[in-house]
Amino acid sequence: MSKPLEGIRILDLTHMLSGPYAGMLLADLGAETIKVEPLAGEGTRALLAGDPRHSFKGMGAYFLTLNRNKQSVCIDLKSEQGLAVFHDLVRQADVVLDNFSAGVPKKLKIDFEHLKHINPRIITCSVSGFGQDGPNYLRPAFDQVVQGIGGGMSITGLDANTPMRAGIPIGDLGGGMFAVMGVLAALQARHSKGHGQHVDISMLDCQVSMLNYMATMHLLSGENPEPLGNGHFVHVPYNTYATSDGFIVIAVIFDSFWDNLVGLLDVEQLKDPKYKTQPVRLANKALIDGILNEVLQTNTTAYWVEQLTAVRVPCGPVNRFSEALADPQVRHRQMVVDVPHPLGGSVEAPGNPIKLSADSADTYTAPPLLGQHTDRVLQQILGYDAARIAELKQQKAVG
Repeated sequence: MSKPLEGIRILDLTHMLSGPYAGMLLADLGAETIKVEPLAGEGTRALLAGDPRHSFKGMGAYFLTLNRNKQSVCIDLKSEQGLAVFHDLVRQADVVLDNFSAGVPKKLKIDFEHLKHINPRIITCSVSGFGQDGPNYLRPAFDQVVQGIGGGMSITGLDANTPMRAGIPIGDLGGGMFAVMGVLAALQARHSKGHGQHVDISMLDCQVSMLNYMATMHLLSGENPEPLGNGHFVHVPYNTYATSDGFIVIAVIFDSFWDNLVGLLDVEQLKDPKYKTQPVRLANKALIDGILNEVLQTNTTAYWVEQLTAVRVPCGPVNRFSEALADPQVRHRQMVVDVPHPLGGSVEAPGNPIKLSADSADTYTAPPLLGQHTDRVLQQILGYDAARIAELKQQKAVG
């Protein structure tokens, strides 16, 4: 089976997490993704590389995960000769992806305004903390910074006095996900209209977008929401509850779910007809949650998941990584896959969540060794001969 982005060539200039994640998703979907690295290598090559628990044959978990299905070419973009090589690659490329600080691509002459004169159909995409314009766009930013500025941290945690970031780096990952959407939209626009363009992704913009209906609620009321822990501001019971060996999530959205729950638990106090409607349950949230915590601690998480699922009450365990990654549904969907190492062997990593019925051949090539594909790319894509490549290496323009 083919992959949907076969025939698309991406020059991936990214580093750390947000940009490499976007490049990984595009590579998983079949785009020929050429990782353009400085001669010393991209920074995440060193992250965890020496950690015996979180590395494999000299590659840390960051690099192993984010750079599968990519090729590595080393180019010194700061040298005149290296920049010329990169510009030659741009002539043969569809997309240039970066997550440099705002202003850096222009300084390096690899921004859209420079590259469109080399290839009018080129699409460039930059992921940065605050975008490419505005009063604060030059500020540095990392994941937790944009989580804080974007508002999400203010509603995460147990109370307003202890703001909490998301457990996963949603600032970085959100930027990467929206970058993929932007690149795909720009490719479609080029297909229908014939022109390239720049995709400007601000990690802060992405965080604000994901506030979604809660932002609209605030803009209507003027009220700032506060953290509710794992509870809900409308639905009851909708929370995380302790069991005898862990925790379970129960999400009663419709009144019919409440009836099913009460029928299963057989607690006289909860059978009062007044609790059949959501407004009364909301007014008695503390009482209902307290009863559920007491009852659910009498048996295991697995027991309650089986019982609640049988009567169609939405529920699920609070899994640790070991449990989530061993879940039969997760495994069936190929969300844990083997990724080979270039020196032999393989490691398990999260799979590709995008499943297409006709173009969804999930295959994974090894994350590349530093500069592993420089000669091949310069020869096969650019037509450089061995003498020219040797000269560029001697000049330290490529490696």
